[in-house]
Formats: sequence, C-alpha cells, structure tokens
Amino acid sequence: MNDKRKVYLAAPLFGLTERRTNRAVAEALARQMPEIEVLLPQDFKHHGRFNDPRTFGVIYKACVDAIAASDALVAWLDGCDSDSGTSFEIGYACAKGIPVIGVRTDYRANQEKGLNLMLSRGCAALVFRPAFDENLEALCRDVSRALKRVVTRKAAS
Repeated sequence: MNDKRKVYLAAPLFGLTERRTNRAVAEALARQMPEIEVLLPQDFKHHGRFNDPRTFGVIYKACVDAIAASDALVAWLDGCDSDSGTSFEIGYACAKGIPVIGVRTDYRANQEKGLNLMLSRGCAALVFRPAFDENLEALCRDVSRALKRVVTRKAAS
C-alpha cells in the first residue's frame, strides 16, 4: 500500500524542454520530500497512446481524478500568460479545496505577483524565484518548504 501524500504537478508538457523540466522537478521534489509521490500528467496515456484524439476523454478523466485524489497541486506559472491546461487544473483544485503552490521563475511582470490575479489569488503559496541563477535544486527546495506548510495545514484540518 502506498501511504505517500500525492502531489499533482500541473505544467505545460508539449515540448522537450517542458517535459524534461517537469521530470527533473518531480524527481527533485521526491528526493527532498520522500513522503510524497509526484503525479506527472505527461505520463498519463491510454493504451500507450499519446495525443490520440480517441483517448482525450480518458486522459481528461485521469487528470481530474488525479487532482481530486491529491493532497496538493504544484502549478508551473511561467510565460506571459500561464498555460491554459494548468490554469484549468488550478481552478479545479481550488474548487475541490486542494491547496495550490504556484511556481514562477519568469521575471516578467503581470497583474499581481507576476500573474493574472485569478491565478495568484488561487494559490495557497507562491514561490517566485527568477530563473537567472538556473538552480533547479534551490527552486525545488523552496517549493518543498511551501508544500510542507500547506500539506501539514491540510492534514491538521
């Protein structure tokens, strides 16, 4: 039986750089917090198929079910406007009462805390670490600290 707390990683997953970054973040978080299991939607596929329109409904359901079963959601919020799928996942997690840790390494300004206010206000915590130092381990340490706070708070309630 897996007693690990589940953390869903919501992030763009369409290019090689995004997918490799997601995997590296998941591995770093798991190293820093052995008590968690990071769920990567890029690994959700149906019968070994990726991007097959016949499986979109199954993959959508797998994603929303995984969010609903999670103790927290970590959302990658870089870009001029955050990824639409990630934005949906944040909204769904908020509606389910699942705490969201927003992560932003993009130093460009936006409405509030570098984000659209609907995203910034939807996050229980926001980790802002401009990418200038390119230090993924340090970023994941910051995310782990925020995760520990919200998961502990959720477990106590």
